Amino acid sequence: MIVNFRYITRTCIKANKYCNLAKYGFLIFLLCYFMVSCSNRKSDKIGESFTDKLVSRIESGPADIYQPVNALLVLPASPVPGEGFRILSTGGSNIRNAEIVIRSQSGALKSQNFKTGNELPFWRIDSFEGSEEGKYKAELIIDRKEFASLEFEIAPKKEIRSGGKVWKTNRSWDIQMETLYSAWINALFKGCNEQSSWEALHIVTQNKEQNFLYNHLSLDEDVPESKTRVIMEPDCADNPFFLRAYFAWKLGLPFGYHICDRGYLGSNPKTGRWVTNETSSSKNNPVLAFNSFARNIMDGVHSGTARTSLDNVNSDYYPVSLDRVGLRPGAVFADPYGHTLTIVSWVPQNDGRPGLLLAVDAQPDNTIAIKRFWKGNFLFTTSEVIGEPGFKAFRPIIIENNRFTLMPFENLTASAGFAPFSLQQKTMGRDAFYRLMERVINPEPLDSEAALLNLIQALHEQLLVRVNSVAVGEAWFKSHPGAVISMPSKAKGIFQTLGPWEDYATPNRDLRLLIAMDEVAGFPGRVASFPEDFRISKSKPAEEIRKNLQSVLEKKVDELSITYTRSDGSLQLLTVAEIIARREAFEMAYNPNDGVEIRWGAPENSEERATCKRQAPPGQRKTMQSFREWFIKRLHPPT
Repeated sequence: MIVNFRYITRTCIKANKYCNLAKYGFLIFLLCYFMVSCSNRKSDKIGESFTDKLVSRIESGPADIYQPVNALLVLPASPVPGEGFRILSTGGSNIRNAEIVIRSQSGALKSQNFKTGNELPFWRIDSFEGSEEGKYKAELIIDRKEFASLEFEIAPKKEIRSGGKVWKTNRSWDIQMETLYSAWINALFKGCNEQSSWEALHIVTQNKEQNFLYNHLSLDEDVPESKTRVIMEPDCADNPFFLRAYFAWKLGLPFGYHICDRGYLGSNPKTGRWVTNETSSSKNNPVLAFNSFARNIMDGVHSGTARTSLDNVNSDYYPVSLDRVGLRPGAVFADPYGHTLTIVSWVPQNDGRPGLLLAVDAQPDNTIAIKRFWKGNFLFTTSEVIGEPGFKAFRPIIIENNRFTLMPFENLTASAGFAPFSLQQKTMGRDAFYRLMERVINPEPLDSEAALLNLIQALHEQLLVRVNSVAVGEAWFKSHPGAVISMPSKAKGIFQTLGPWEDYATPNRDLRLLIAMDEVAGFPGRVASFPEDFRISKSKPAEEIRKNLQSVLEKKVDELSITYTRSDGSLQLLTVAEIIARREAFEMAYNPNDGVEIRWGAPENSEERATCKRQAPPGQRKTMQSFREWFIKRLHPPT
């Protein structure tokens, strides 16, 4: 019998007596904090209660309490004689200094080379030359001690068939699998930044250097030239499920999604039938069976799936704590209006440079791209929205009595190694959410000028992405001359529909862009109002702070620019300053039936607008005018 993988782990959690000490220490801390703070309470800012300050400081706590477990995986799943193979290992930062030794009856094999990931969970991949048929044991050695081991076999290739199901389930999800999943997500997008984008998700997984599960099943499933290769073209709601399903398929893990309704104001989306990989499949080829199942996921998952109640016991997701323990690669952000992003990487705050939290999302045109956390990309509010948004993680699916079940909330704790279940985000205010996330990403107060430049850069990146989005719509019209794309008749419809409108209109992106421009333009005033959030002298007058930052803002936005192609093929350069000055025009710039010049806010009767040859029908312009209030208020209609 071939043993593809076995995981032996060591936890880094101390004995219970340390937990008790921590508990009493925490109580003493609270008492001292109240005694000290009460004397200074008069100086607290109006609008931020003493309790809010206490909770936020505690919950932003130290990042070093996240201790990933050690786990090993052989790559590919079943190496054949003479074929080179690799060993993936995960753990804490010391994994980078570890040694992987392969033992067999004929002797020991040593790693030829390795590469590592430099953030939690830390990972490394060691490469080995092919060897003869037989049984092997991989050992993870750190400081001359064995921390984990894995038994596997090198044997001739065996045919894999789906066996009437989408794929066969070999084991439950556990903390080892969750750690490997985080490592895989991080490795898949290692080195990527906000300029990184792909035409579809399967383009990402076809990257042999980044995807350590590339051809893991030895079916040529990720080879671009293969006739039976994996095809994944998710939109925003589907993307996290596709990532999770792909990983689960490769490792024989359970996977499922619930059919949900969309809910309405006052009623969160509800879960219904559960569809899993145990569903029958008529495809004997495992790759074709997976592709068919992926299409079913697209039909079954929608914008309400990620916004079920935070405490829904049947939900595919569960809410996590807003700290480094909960927000690890693979965690998902569900915004209030149906968009989702999956965390891929943390860039730590360093030498005055702001930290970054990076995530990947998908768009209706199937493109995949990297986004940073900030107000322009991550919308959050719990007021007047359908469902309960926020940061969440996939519920681990376990097997009990030969049946799938979702892991209970009470088992999802930091001490057990999981991203901890938390209702922290329930009814959380928008300002409290963003200020807390800022402290998580940047534990030390930022230099205000560096923070402003960081925001301007984020806005510029967002504008560069929009250049491509608008260009895709223009390309469609060139191949469909004279066509007019139908426009939904209801406000929520323009944000949530199907067909060419969903593919080429940009209401969601433009609403986020307007919020982003407001954030940049209003930053000097924000710092002047809350100087304690930044590294600023307490003696500096608020107006002086505002004026200095306004000067930096005006200079920088005049330096950065984007270039778009006008209707006649000529290039038009716009500075970020010019685009911010056109904010009002961007409240009506999302209709793909309008020419590209209108979509970039070119003023009427201007030289820039003169090349425009296409305009949305008058009826659509009138409808857009009636919907404009949502863009003016920077609000998304409930969807």
